Amino acid sequence: MAIDQRELRNVMGNFATGVTIITTKNAAGKPFGLTANAFSSLSLDPPLLLICVDKKVDCYACFDESQVFGVNFLSDDQDQLSNRFATKGIEKFEGVSYQLGELGVALLDGAAAHIECKVANAYEGGDHTIYVGEVQNAKVLGDRPLLFFRGKYFKLPQ
Repeated sequence: MAIDQRELRNVMGNFATGVTIITTKNAAGKPFGLTANAFSSLSLDPPLLLICVDKKVDCYACFDESQVFGVNFLSDDQDQLSNRFATKGIEKFEGVSYQLGELGVALLDGAAAHIECKVANAYEGGDHTIYVGEVQNAKVLGDRPLLFFRGKYFKLPQ
């Protein structure tokens, strides 16, 4: 028996997550990005993580083109940035402050942490592709993460 998609979404929403913006670039080096909470640490040795990218996002082909991506852990004051990168059909980097990392991906200013990865493997996962990234660089920048639970943003108490 297949589960109703809305019910599955409601159940999955009960798992609190951090909020990330995954960045990549096209073949010409133009930055692209999307908001995602489908992120997980995978292995310390070798250093691996995974992200899940919807096959319908505008920048989907960029992951295969560039073979690199960045993971920006959002700080608790970056909910508007999360909403911006979750919006379809807009120029997401317009007016957004960022630096290019060593792999040429956008690392967002004000993020709680950055990770840069080379794509190590890609696996089919229904309407998403699961990208395993080999961590090349990582840096903690802040200590106030943006959290997501039951469709809303939350902040840790002071």
